[in-house]
Amino acid sequence: MSELIDALNQLEKEKHIDKDVIMEAIENSLVAACKRDFGNADNVVVNMDRETGDIVVYAEKEVVETADGEDFDPALQISLAKAKAMDPKYELGDIVRVEITPKDFGRIAAMHARSVIVQKIKEEERRVVFDHFYCKEKDIVTGVVQRYVGENVSVSLDDKTDALLMKSEQIRGEVFQPTERIKLYIVEVKDTNRGPRILVSRTHPDLVKRLFEKEVAEIQDGIVEIKNIVREAGSRTKLAVWSNDQNVDPVGACVGMNGARVNAIVNDLKGEKIDIINWNEDPCVYIENALSPSKVVSVSVDMEEKSAQVVVPDYQLSLAIGKEGQNARLAARLTGYKIDIKSESQAEEEEELRGYEEYESEEMADESMAYDDENAVEEELLSEESEYIDE
Repeated sequence: MSELIDALNQLEKEKHIDKDVIMEAIENSLVAACKRDFGNADNVVVNMDRETGDIVVYAEKEVVETADGEDFDPALQISLAKAKAMDPKYELGDIVRVEITPKDFGRIAAMHARSVIVQKIKEEERRVVFDHFYCKEKDIVTGVVQRYVGENVSVSLDDKTDALLMKSEQIRGEVFQPTERIKLYIVEVKDTNRGPRILVSRTHPDLVKRLFEKEVAEIQDGIVEIKNIVREAGSRTKLAVWSNDQNVDPVGACVGMNGARVNAIVNDLKGEKIDIINWNEDPCVYIENALSPSKVVSVSVDMEEKSAQVVVPDYQLSLAIGKEGQNARLAARLTGYKIDIKSESQAEEEEELRGYEEYESEEMADESMAYDDENAVEEELLSEESEYIDE
């Protein structure tokens, strides 16, 4: 079996699979085979020599007084006399290993060894792939488009690993060509019976976050922080950033010289618009920034209700709300506040209406008080008249 040892040594060098692990697996496989041949005996042991590869099968038997009793089981027990003949040191109750290697066992062993080695190679290759991509979970990788599988896209992540970009994780309207290189976000890596399953996405907000982290040196150094990010994939992303160094402009760092940094990310996202705004702990300022690129006249915030009333110039109302309400919707998600946007003229009309309603309310209150005074006088006169009649 020296050829087997040579093969295992070579396998250990090339595939980094521990030789002892494979030998132990071969022994376990042969034990299972022996149990089928010798019945379901739990005392069968297979030993594989780690140097020569020679394989011997033993039955572990307990030493008993004699083999004449009715309870004697030759598969599990051996008489003291036979045990002494093998080695005088054995005593009652000792466990003796008796060789029971079947004829032609070398062929059986070789067949099982081959099966185990093939299985171990497959398992090890799966483990290596799983470990490699598990370390990249929640990160981005570059894949090469292979082909469309229905509405899904098969993407090669390396020479041996493919992933399926599902339709639900694709940006609407995005079309890929074979051999095209695309950036993907690894959402999750699962270990299955068929090998690692890698879930990738083009729509996840953290795809944009990771692209900025790799593109902007200040974010890598911890000077600039991404406080929050919201995204409607393929259309617009809003990014709130903050600088730990007052000398570093977080928005400028993310935009880059002549927009180089942000444009590189926009190209990776096939033209998706990105709004980068300053994060601020004051919700009024934060909401004003979040509604960029629209200008804001005033912001009033209800902290308990987590709502905000925003007034913008008349000509900026449509910009503040955005197409189909997108800008306002993303700003609300970014800040965590329900945002009600009004133009200056709408706010003035509401203020005038509110003032008129307050005036009307005061007039009605004055009339009610006057009416109450008249009733009181009338009641007093009636009371005096009643008293006069009684007299």
